[in-house]
Amino acid sequence: MQKRNLFQQYFNDGVNLIKNAVAMDNAGQYEQAKNYYNQAAAKFNLAKKQAGPQTSENLLNKATEHAERCTKRASELDNIQPAAPSAAGGSSGAAQASKPSNKKQGGGGGGGGKDGKENDENSEFESRMASAILVEKPNIKWEDVAGLNEAKRSLYEAVIYPIRFKQFFVGERTPWRGILLYGPPGTGKSYLAKATASEANNSTFISISTSDLVSKWLGESEKLIRALFDTARKSAPAIIFIDEVDSLLSERSENDSESSRRIKTEFLVQMDGVGKSMEGLLVLSATNTPWILDPAVRRRFEKKVYIPLPDFEARKAMVTLRLKGTPHNITPDQAEKIAHMTEGYSGADIKILSREASMLAIRNLMDKQEWFRMTERGTVEACAPNAPGARKWSLRDPDFPADKIESPPVKFEDFKEAICKIHPTVSPAELVKYQTWTNEFGSEGN
Repeated sequence: MQKRNLFQQYFNDGVNLIKNAVAMDNAGQYEQAKNYYNQAAAKFNLAKKQAGPQTSENLLNKATEHAERCTKRASELDNIQPAAPSAAGGSSGAAQASKPSNKKQGGGGGGGGKDGKENDENSEFESRMASAILVEKPNIKWEDVAGLNEAKRSLYEAVIYPIRFKQFFVGERTPWRGILLYGPPGTGKSYLAKATASEANNSTFISISTSDLVSKWLGESEKLIRALFDTARKSAPAIIFIDEVDSLLSERSENDSESSRRIKTEFLVQMDGVGKSMEGLLVLSATNTPWILDPAVRRRFEKKVYIPLPDFEARKAMVTLRLKGTPHNITPDQAEKIAHMTEGYSGADIKILSREASMLAIRNLMDKQEWFRMTERGTVEACAPNAPGARKWSLRDPDFPADKIESPPVKFEDFKEAICKIHPTVSPAELVKYQTWTNEFGSEGN
């Protein structure tokens, strides 16, 4: 049943995207049309992967046919020059930059079509926002995120509990509508957001980058922000995740452009739910520089959760998680020693450290090991020069049986060597700055 539902969902998404593509194609907006055609082809290919025994052959053939046609048309559009925007009419000689019309000019008669045009524009913007919905949820569980218990609790209170225990959230117990995750780079803010997407099975997860909301055309950015929230409301319960929100909503100043001020104002209006409800919506954002956020934006985020560098227990868990699936000889005691040796490292630093240690195991085998022997299992293993059956051999020899040698395990010594090469990327001065901001505005996430 689940496979059938996913097939139908992806198929329907593809059909809707084709409608948008054709509309843009007919209007001469070939770049947008090409994007829609490519997105539609991707949806139909996803649908085919979800096909099961119960999927009709007719639908499966249609998915294949639609995907091929979309891909072909997108390729054709690469060779078509986009239509030049028509000159704006009107009695005034001054003209401000605005987006070229997406509609073909009709016959005689004027006026009377304003509402229809606005509806068409709203549909276009909502379609563009709909393409940002994360259809395939990341396969990241809460237990894959080491530590950060307070941050997880805040997200549970905002996302999971209100759906499972609706009767709890009345009066002053309304769920959080805005949560800001902040902290040094590489501490797991975006990773935690992806884990939330996996855990919130009944919620729509809309992941947006700030570039999706910024346009060079006057007034379009505000419409995109409005369409983002309207799309989320139609899909409620929904989570809107905006990474690097500081690039969009930094503190206002006299040097701000008119466009920048309008973007911030529209975002604040939408977060306040002016004229429309925020029920069932959570705005989840992440930033490395919370101190540059506009004070009004800061107030809209009811929970501001500091995602610090991992503590000892979190570092130990990270080392264990990083080695999962990789051959290694690291004991629990050695994992603790590595955790002690990596104080001040971020999660991203530990990831790079683990990769370096894993590569060192291969590098040392390639460069330093000279003696090998055949085992009873028919494989090749490294050995001491005086071991029975030992043979001086190089992995670079053309006659070395490359498919017979087993992958070298990562050893504690590899980590010790890697730590001499991989250093923490967050300075103590930066940590003081985060702690000062937390004491004034935020709360601890550990």
